[in-house]
Amino acid sequence: MTGPRVLIIIQNLWVPFDRRVWLECQALVAAGYDVTVVCPKGPGDPSYDMIDGVTVHKYKAYAPGGSKVSFVWEYAYSFLMTLRLVFRARKAGKFRVLQACNPPDIFWPIAMLLRRLDGTRFVFDHHDLCPELFQSRFGGTASLPYKGLRFLERTTHRQADHVISTNDSYRRIAITRSGKANHDVTVVRTGPDPDKLLRGAADESLRRGHRYLVTYIGVMGPQDGVDIVVRAADHIVNTLGRTDIAFTLMGGGDSYDDVVALRDELGLGEYVEFTGRVPDETVRAVMSTADAGLSPDPKNPLNDVSTMNKTMEYMAFELPVVAFDLVETKVSAGAAAVYVEPNDVAKYGEAIVDLLDDEVRRRRMAKLGRERVEQVLAWKHQQKAYLEVYDQLTGHVSHVGVVTGVRTGS
Repeated sequence: MTGPRVLIIIQNLWVPFDRRVWLECQALVAAGYDVTVVCPKGPGDPSYDMIDGVTVHKYKAYAPGGSKVSFVWEYAYSFLMTLRLVFRARKAGKFRVLQACNPPDIFWPIAMLLRRLDGTRFVFDHHDLCPELFQSRFGGTASLPYKGLRFLERTTHRQADHVISTNDSYRRIAITRSGKANHDVTVVRTGPDPDKLLRGAADESLRRGHRYLVTYIGVMGPQDGVDIVVRAADHIVNTLGRTDIAFTLMGGGDSYDDVVALRDELGLGEYVEFTGRVPDETVRAVMSTADAGLSPDPKNPLNDVSTMNKTMEYMAFELPVVAFDLVETKVSAGAAAVYVEPNDVAKYGEAIVDLLDDEVRRRRMAKLGRERVEQVLAWKHQQKAYLEVYDQLTGHVSHVGVVTGVRTGS
């Protein structure tokens, strides 16, 4: 007998590339739920697919640029395409639960419609703070777009039967800023899978003739600080005179072309490599060879209270982390990271050098990071709370062990 039908909507990534959402899908499937996802297409993806027991409907992504107006057009298009595919998926049966993941905070009208038609319950999976994301990119809190984003966030929270927050900072915002009751907000962290994200044999060729290798993995947007890595590399090479360190930066995003151009402008082609998005095998090889992981997210209203997945991935691969002193980064990494005065490029570069020059310290931090992943942060410690939310909303009883099997993301 088929379990309760669940619909999951995401807009900014796709499955199975979105690591958090894919872990959630697999946990639900293993617990007996019937799971459908509506999301954009990734490179080469079909419009319809069945992946490891999850039904997936996908639409062609549309991203016209990074301006304020382009975001409006992108979200309007995504909303309409999502609505079309939701009703296509609904032909196979009513959904007991709709889970909408942000950004953006625009899918609550679909939740309200399904609630009216079918009694569908609404779970909001709160990945990002959209008002703070806008503020970090464009500045200001008095503008109409910022106030509109606050309205969308507040309405999404209030329409949701239950909110899933990625950390305690987000949980507090749902309660204090949007008025959710304590018992209607649950923290479910994006825990890495330590059985899959596991350090292997080093590939010395990836050092490109240098003694040390440091790496970055993740999105490369205006708020992600990849430009800080490039400028820190310039300080390391051209001010400190250290030519024994290679940088490998994996991932893509709105700022990719800009940071590559900055690298070339500073003449750092011999030291800083941009790979773009790469296969899992390449990610594992680089992470297994590197001596440190870089979390250069600058301090701003968004980053200070957001959990950075890359930080925990470094820890899973036994890499000590160099990060700025941010509230939630310290919660995640603890003693596995070096914390630098926020947004100081020179000090960030010097912290990288100091860490590389202290092998004993690196090994100690690497061990602490791996232990923290295994004992606290891993998905097996998070999925229980996630499934409890669904079981309470549907009356379903989940009997499931640990869910594993996840792709690394760049």
